[in-house]
Amino acid sequence: MRNDGHRGVDDYRAPTQASIGMWTAMGRLRPYPAYKESRVGWVGRIPSHWEANRLKYALKVNPTAAAVRNLGASLEVSFIPMEAVGEYGGLDLSSVKPLAEVTSGYTYFGEGDVVVAKITPCFENGKGALAAGLTNGVAFGTTELHVLRVGNAADSRFLFYVSMSDAFRKLGEAEMYGAGGQKRVPESFIENLVHPLPPLSEQHAIASFLDRETAKIDALVAKKERLIELLQEKRAALITQAVTKGLDPDVRMTDSGIEWLGTIPKHWTVKPLRWVVTLQRGHDLPSEQREDGDIPVVSSSGISSTHSKAMACGPGLVTGRYGTIGEFHLIDQPYWPLNTALYSTDLHGNDPRFLFYMLTHLSPIFVLHGNKSAVPGVDRNDVHPEHT
Repeated sequence: MRNDGHRGVDDYRAPTQASIGMWTAMGRLRPYPAYKESRVGWVGRIPSHWEANRLKYALKVNPTAAAVRNLGASLEVSFIPMEAVGEYGGLDLSSVKPLAEVTSGYTYFGEGDVVVAKITPCFENGKGALAAGLTNGVAFGTTELHVLRVGNAADSRFLFYVSMSDAFRKLGEAEMYGAGGQKRVPESFIENLVHPLPPLSEQHAIASFLDRETAKIDALVAKKERLIELLQEKRAALITQAVTKGLDPDVRMTDSGIEWLGTIPKHWTVKPLRWVVTLQRGHDLPSEQREDGDIPVVSSSGISSTHSKAMACGPGLVTGRYGTIGEFHLIDQPYWPLNTALYSTDLHGNDPRFLFYMLTHLSPIFVLHGNKSAVPGVDRNDVHPEHT
């Protein structure tokens, strides 16, 4: 076992027989008639007609570009930086370059190859894809990719799903070398990983099954994401209506004199923000100076820890001065606002919950002021004159 805090190959455990049985029931899959021991600790039992062997016997890792260098300097090929590699599949193929510009200093791969990010955290996050639809069947991309080219005994789609599996990612993470953000999965990990492989016809069938089932899941996720977007839009519209027009649809309205605000109830007033809520920069509190206590320490992203002392009384409003700009937090007890945040020192007699929703409605103004400089950040003197 490794002693550096990572799990080694022998520490990984595949799904239990009970969980496999549950998946079998859910997926309406029947068990195989006979199983055998794989003699690989993390794999356990496999169907009796499968074989467990090192992946290097089924694929070649990082093939050379010798076969494509003579295709012509002006030939256009797909260009794939890391940001064009999707998580758990997909490549952005919008970028193309002449072959002469990319044959040196980039990673080569071709149609049907499987690419796997090798650097942290891209590897752990599942960045990788099955290459399809490449311009002229050729691509060059970031050097932080491993390329898996299957032989005659393997199906490229099956190997893609192997590379996306939890086992592959966890075992690869345990074998990473390097320091900090420069840790990488070595080529030898892929070559020497012992993995069960069914016959080629069964690989085709498994890959086709996973294509269908993951497509269904992706479609459901897309629907849920769209529903979340619609609910967020409805939430924003509801807040805007309530804090700028009120709750009475029959109230008499008047022009606010502010273009983006339009009409407001006739008995409402328009004031600069500093007369509605006064904001101030938070206070330094290095982590090593924090003491045990129950006082919330509030950063730009909300409550991050606790301390024994408070610098502000609740209820109070906090938003990011740097970091998470335009996201507001209502704190209903004494708290310590950090220097990455702006916090309220005076609510001027206004209801704190109303101000929370009002400021949430005004969040685009904070974001706009935060993007004025090369380093995003909000100054209270920028937002205080804004009218509301």
